Amino acid sequence: MQANLALRLARQTAFRRSLHLRGLATSTTANAAHIAAESSSSSSVSASSRDASLIPLSNVEAQWATLSGEEKTAVHEQVEVLQKKDWKLLSLDEKKAAYYVAFGPHGPRAPVSKPGDSLKIFAYTMALVGAAGILSIALRQFGGPPPKTMTTEWQEAENARAREMNINPITGVSSPDYKGKGFVH
Repeated sequence: MQANLALRLARQTAFRRSLHLRGLATSTTANAAHIAAESSSSSSVSASSRDASLIPLSNVEAQWATLSGEEKTAVHEQVEVLQKKDWKLLSLDEKKAAYYVAFGPHGPRAPVSKPGDSLKIFAYTMALVGAAGILSIALRQFGGPPPKTMTTEWQEAENARAREMNINPITGVSSPDYKGKGFVH
């Protein structure tokens, strides 16, 4: 009997530890069945210790940041037990607590950026775009003249040479129905 009780307590401790390590994610149906089996076969000693560890579920959102890991695990277990009941019988605070524990902005769902970060990102992006624009204008201003291959005469000579060599005779410069500018920009 004592070995059975010790084994059950060891399983409960291991389960709570694994639940805490998983970041208090909602349990799967296998874990829910395990909890139901444990709660139905638990003794009066564990029931009295469970009652002593109850944490009020009203305004869990405000308390969550100040709770320790063990208290968060206890709240999670309370919510799991509550979710087995009929949802029509639950109070509004219990429903809010269940929703917050399952989907609240904590753990892996915590927001990555702080309020005001989007404004900083926008400001830094605009500063970089402005710096790139100024650099582009400065390079055009202080750069040399464009190369001779960019002149209109050179590009017209390229068109004449392309017609001589019959480059792209179907749709290009050498085609009989071509009406475009060719290489002239």
